[in-house]
Amino acid sequence: MGFWIYMLLMDLLIPLIMLGFGWYFSKGGPRDINGVFGYRTSMSMKNGETWEFAHRHCGKIWRVWGLVMAPLSAVPMLFALGKGEDAVGTVGGIVCGVQLIVLIGSIFPTERALKRNFDEEGRRR
Repeated sequence: MGFWIYMLLMDLLIPLIMLGFGWYFSKGGPRDINGVFGYRTSMSMKNGETWEFAHRHCGKIWRVWGLVMAPLSAVPMLFALGKGEDAVGTVGGIVCGVQLIVLIGSIFPTERALKRNFDEEGRRR
């Protein structure tokens, strides 16, 4: 039971992080463009306007998907309740893998939105 609780908490970690950073990013994210923290792509780092736009857009996506993924992550773990450690670990790993796909997948709509709203030099269309 202890390993199951541990895996449940670990599987809720990514959605909760997405919710927290989604809220922070939707407020504009880090004030200064930097190479260490924030939504860092070549397009988002063109200027302050693209930086803030990218964070606001990605933040909205993360908030929505964090809210969706939190309960959806717990459901598969309920099916593993009472099973052996191998089954719990496998289910938890699959859930985490799906979460990572969603997390990384948020780059694509954000980059599309940047390209729709800004030219290659970072000027608003």
